[in-house]
Amino acid sequence: MAAPGWHVGRYIQRNSRFLLNNFEQLWGHRSFAWTPALQQQAAEANKESTETIVIPRKKAWSKEAVLEALASTVSMDPTAYPYQFQDDPYLYPRTSSQFKLYSLSRESGKSAAKYFIDSNPKFFTKDFAEPHIPCLMPETVSLRLEEVSEEALKERISLRKVTAAVDMYDQLIQAGTAVSMETCHDLLDLICFYCDRDPVQNRGPQTEDTEDSGEEAKRRRGRAHQVSDFFKSTWKENHNAERIFNLLPERDTQCYSALIRGMVMHGASAKAFSLYTDMLNNRLTADVHIFNALISAAPDVREKYLERWDAITELLKQMRQQKVQPNLMTFNNVLKALRRCGFLAKSQAPHVINEMTAVGIAPSLASFDHILTIFFKAASSGQSSPAILEEIMSELEGTSFTCRDPDDVRFFSNAMKVCLDNKDLELAYRVQSLVEVGQNRRLLGDFYQQNLYYGHFFNLLCMMENIDTVLKWYRRLTPSLFYPNPHGVRELLQALDADNRLDLLPTIWKDMCSLGHDNKNNLVEELVALMARDRHSPEVQESFAECALDVKSAYTGDKGRSGLEWNISSLSHITSLLLRANKTQQAWDMLQLFKSENRVPPEELLEDFLSVCRSDGSAQRAVELVQLSAAFCLSATPKLAKQTLADFNLTENQRAVLSELESAGEPSD
Repeated sequence: MAAPGWHVGRYIQRNSRFLLNNFEQLWGHRSFAWTPALQQQAAEANKESTETIVIPRKKAWSKEAVLEALASTVSMDPTAYPYQFQDDPYLYPRTSSQFKLYSLSRESGKSAAKYFIDSNPKFFTKDFAEPHIPCLMPETVSLRLEEVSEEALKERISLRKVTAAVDMYDQLIQAGTAVSMETCHDLLDLICFYCDRDPVQNRGPQTEDTEDSGEEAKRRRGRAHQVSDFFKSTWKENHNAERIFNLLPERDTQCYSALIRGMVMHGASAKAFSLYTDMLNNRLTADVHIFNALISAAPDVREKYLERWDAITELLKQMRQQKVQPNLMTFNNVLKALRRCGFLAKSQAPHVINEMTAVGIAPSLASFDHILTIFFKAASSGQSSPAILEEIMSELEGTSFTCRDPDDVRFFSNAMKVCLDNKDLELAYRVQSLVEVGQNRRLLGDFYQQNLYYGHFFNLLCMMENIDTVLKWYRRLTPSLFYPNPHGVRELLQALDADNRLDLLPTIWKDMCSLGHDNKNNLVEELVALMARDRHSPEVQESFAECALDVKSAYTGDKGRSGLEWNISSLSHITSLLLRANKTQQAWDMLQLFKSENRVPPEELLEDFLSVCRSDGSAQRAVELVQLSAAFCLSATPKLAKQTLADFNLTENQRAVLSELESAGEPSD
């Protein structure tokens, strides 16, 4: 969308010739006494300006231009839940566990929908999406070519049918049919990536009478396990990739590259280096992907730190000898391998960054994350803490990043952890400012990493900032960006205590309920202890009493759900809060809970309760209080009975009962 001034500029540009041609006439009516020389100069300027006017060509806007313009006018709403949960307000996740369940449910639904679409493509032949979104259209998942041919092999490779592709290749070789080198490359890539087995496909709902074994059924449960399952597999002996590789009449660099990268990915680092040596013996030149894989695997094939670094430097020298241009992943793999080189890492890491700059490769966030990990690990081992993060932030401030390395998403959470460990609030604000630049927030990673980042930031705020600033960030971050864990809530309670803002505790209790922390014994006990520690104004005591009743309902509710268990401190604190707000009946109910829970009330609480009875003139309640004290066999029973006899107007029966309790508690001669 065009800016408002754009229309004015186009109007001036279109009418500039008219204005220039009539410039002298417009000013001729004014008595400025122009000389002929000045008139000639103005005419030349008029002619030159007219010749330099260039009519712009029509602007071709992208299909997303309007959406991008509208999105730029909308800022983040701190009170809203994350955008991925806007479809169903009733099912908004309010805790970390609910978020995980909701996310898994969404992914499960997507998998089921994808399975149905791919299994029934005939029902989804029309595409109404604008712009066209290919990933939402049905995919061909069934084999169409059954004859033995290279086209059938290509079809199985494109559908990621590893076992079927290997079988088809073997049939082609047995039939004496030659397979093109390009198809062989694709086949080796497929087998090596999936480690010689079929990937887990999206499957429909499984019936109860499935023929799969129990272990197979367990393996299919949970999308997270399905996605990461093939990464845990190891390179086996008699691997089909190696067998096919050895059957090839001619092997080029790309064939070696597929096997070496697959071996490194699946834990066969020593075999990868052996295959690399075989490639050099065959007078072949490696590509950058081979070197990147071997550099990342160097720490696995050497034990000592010096040997690991020597192996890395030797690979870099061979890259230069073979005239292989390094890329970003080359240097990032070097930095990542340096993290496993002990004391050498701190001295060699700056040279790696300088070399990146020398060859014209800009470091990514992953590069700085590796640097940060190297130096911070050295600092945590006993040396003085370096100011490496400050130098990194000076380099990165105001920069908008895109993801160039899968490890880019680790930088922000690790940087904020460094700020928290060093209690450097100013540096934490600089990191947060960098997150807010452009679309950098997308590089916070998944929900776990994002929650980790904001958790570190919020804990640091609670320790170092005033309570007003803490609450401002608390309302800004929760629940739109993260869910505070129990540790974060405890830090918030301590911050409220430090700044003497305990009047906000009832509000925090409501947030604890919405965040699912109302079943944490330690948090609830700390909350009621803070409310009951000191006396406050009547308005605050009234709000505390209402909060205490709400806390009581959490205890007395479904214990299987809440997980809360009464103890003496929680019972005493809630009773004291109710007494201070003159809620005598509710406080008396709490005293009855002491009896039902087999808990002994403290003597100070009974004395406070007797004072309230004295203020209310409730003689019968005072007598019952002394009887309750006697039921618990408290040593304060005679004292309470004596005070009740002296301070209350009692009936003869009440005096007889109290006299008996008073004498029963006195020591015998």
